[in-house]
Amino acid sequence: MAYNEQHAKLLRKSVASFGDITEKKMFGGLCFLLNGNMLCGVHQGGGMARVGKESEVAALELDGVTPLSFTGRKMGGMVDLSAAAIEDTRIRKAVLKLAREFVGGLPAK
Repeated sequence: MAYNEQHAKLLRKSVASFGDITEKKMFGGLCFLLNGNMLCGVHQGGGMARVGKESEVAALELDGVTPLSFTGRKMGGMVDLSAAAIEDTRIRKAVLKLAREFVGGLPAK
């Protein structure tokens, strides 16, 4: 796969207590879904999280967190995490907290 397995392990461990977490290979990487909704994932060079548009500004204030744009077009409510951001426990937990708050409020699929 085109992602860092160590980063996948860090995210897997971080989201394990969130509830109904499943994994799905998507976008050339690995995504973690909460109740069937995409929560976060890893891709080549880093990861991503679905924090929602209302929390996007807060997430972008963290080091190593930038707007997600796979195709060159910004994806609202989604942020990209650098490898360093995933490896930093404080940053990873802060972004995942925002993602859990947003995705946890969505209807289950």
